[in-house]
Amino acid sequence: MDRPRLLNRRSVLGLGAAAAGSLIVPGCSRGKSDEPAPGEPAKFATGNLHGVYATYGAGLAKLVTEVTGVSMQPVITQGSVENLQLLAGQKADIAFSLSDSALDAYEGVETFKSGALRFTALARTYDNYVHVVVPTASLINEFSDLEGKVVSVGPKYSGTKVVADRILASAGLSVKKAMYTLDQAVAALKDKAERGAASKEGIDALIWSGGLPTEPIKALQATIGFRLVDIGAVAEKIALKRFGGYVLSSIPPSVYSLASSVPTLAVPNYLLARRGLSDSWAWWTLNTMFRRQNDLMAVHPEAGSLDARSAIATMPIPLHPAAERWYKTNHI
Repeated sequence: MDRPRLLNRRSVLGLGAAAAGSLIVPGCSRGKSDEPAPGEPAKFATGNLHGVYATYGAGLAKLVTEVTGVSMQPVITQGSVENLQLLAGQKADIAFSLSDSALDAYEGVETFKSGALRFTALARTYDNYVHVVVPTASLINEFSDLEGKVVSVGPKYSGTKVVADRILASAGLSVKKAMYTLDQAVAALKDKAERGAASKEGIDALIWSGGLPTEPIKALQATIGFRLVDIGAVAEKIALKRFGGYVLSSIPPSVYSLASSVPTLAVPNYLLARRGLSDSWAWWTLNTMFRRQNDLMAVHPEAGSLDARSAIATMPIPLHPAAERWYKTNHI
């Protein structure tokens, strides 16, 4: 199902280009507000252990707890699909999700054919990048070389699996899929590299959708070493044909000590809220993200990508009313 291009919510909020440019500079203060503190604890569905969602989410939850005096508990999950299900089931209050998974859920297609889910948005936060990782010594040089290989495509209920299935299908590749967590995939890739190509243990490659850098992947350079496979052709095909927040991009060489940049697919991340989330939780979560941005950047550099001018671009997923109020209020 083809989708229209993601609309900019700036006009909806009446900010305009000039007003958006004069939004407060985030991270410069704790901020003062008459907004009441939340009345009860909240749960934040993040992602895989040691992944960017989990690291960023734990840091944000800690800061929000500190600011409000009310507990926000980060919860480790498989990723986007599970997070969306938790929101819909009222078992999580806020959650990270990849935009393509969120749009599928909102429209009730693909993984969510059993029925559309309803939730609201707080912000577009940063972009994920699709990593296709192989050991340095691997004979896999092109994406087509994955044909018939054992490949980790991410956990069953993750956004990584959604985009991995999509790029493999678009390229017409048939692989033996392993649905590993990030840590499991890294360990399995290392195991196969150390045992040798002929070994039936481990995996030949891993596909992962994550922020830059994804630390468990980065750590492989100190052991077996790794390369990222160029998926530029299939990325362009998907970005042009099926717009679900997809962007043709590349991973800079400096991020993982690579020889050159690697073309790939970027997928925006959303911070979402369950239906009925209190205005207090929505407002304080968003306010803390912006006002304590410098502190969040110390937790993970992807927090530096947060910008009010792009954070509002979550359509067709509506902003939580308190989030819309925050964006309208916090500009000159």
